[in-house]
Amino acid sequence: MSDAAIEIEGLSKVYSGGKQALDAVSFAVPRGQIFGLLGPNGAGKSTLINILAGLVNKTGGMARVWGFDIDAQPRNAKRAIGIVNQEILFDPFFTPFETLEIQAGLYGVAKGARRTMELLRAVHLEDKANAYSRTLSGGMKRRLMVAKAMVHSPPVLVLDEPTAGVDIELRQQLWAYVRDLNDKGVTVVLTTHYLEEAEELCDRIAIINQGRLIANEPTRELVGKTQEKAVEVVVDRDIGTVPENACFQKIEAKGERTLVITYRKDRANAGEVLGAVQAAGFGIVDVSTREADLEDVFLSLTRAANAA
Repeated sequence: MSDAAIEIEGLSKVYSGGKQALDAVSFAVPRGQIFGLLGPNGAGKSTLINILAGLVNKTGGMARVWGFDIDAQPRNAKRAIGIVNQEILFDPFFTPFETLEIQAGLYGVAKGARRTMELLRAVHLEDKANAYSRTLSGGMKRRLMVAKAMVHSPPVLVLDEPTAGVDIELRQQLWAYVRDLNDKGVTVVLTTHYLEEAEELCDRIAIINQGRLIANEPTRELVGKTQEKAVEVVVDRDIGTVPENACFQKIEAKGERTLVITYRKDRANAGEVLGAVQAAGFGIVDVSTREADLEDVFLSLTRAANAA
């Protein structure tokens, strides 16, 4: 048995008309992790997820879910994965209870083995069990979609932009539930445009750009890759003209007496940057630094890939 929850090798998809959504993408999602799949709009993330879900036919390559090939063993592969799509898809005239019962029936879950109320409690919808789904708020509908994806107890859960349009409190509740599922052994694959969420939640992150894989590393290692660092310097007098120096990657004034300077760690250090500020005639009153985060890495990698 493979130790990967999802294995993808040389996965490609070309739509009619010649649009290549995926170009020989290969990576593995380790079992038991929260795995981030990031990329700009149109990068190919949703196409990849829909291939795993059996909703889109691949053009080439191989994909396995929990060791099951999606072509040779499609039924087993589909039972091993739960998908929460970006679109909210359910019948508005069914109640949340009915929605989960019907979904469980479609997966062949025996009535005695169904966990409908347990799932509704887990996503804080127990009090809405018998309300029409169309009356739920946007955040409640998102949480119902997560519960719907878990009715057959899949070992892999894929969340495609699950917190889009969800307020902060509901987002925190959703992530608490996702962490609880992960603690119980569920492998989670997450796509999100909230990069701070990915940085906080994910053990490992892959980045897709223009249908190609451009990064796949543990989150901390990926964040550590960027060479840019920012320093904020408060000086002792008003800034008339922003100073220039070869060690500055970028510099801008923030208010009357604050300079925000970006530099590359492979070309300069903080001492050289501060020395350049002093050489320009400024006394330094205060200094603060900002370490790179996932947003910096994401922008750096995608810009480099687009320029190549």
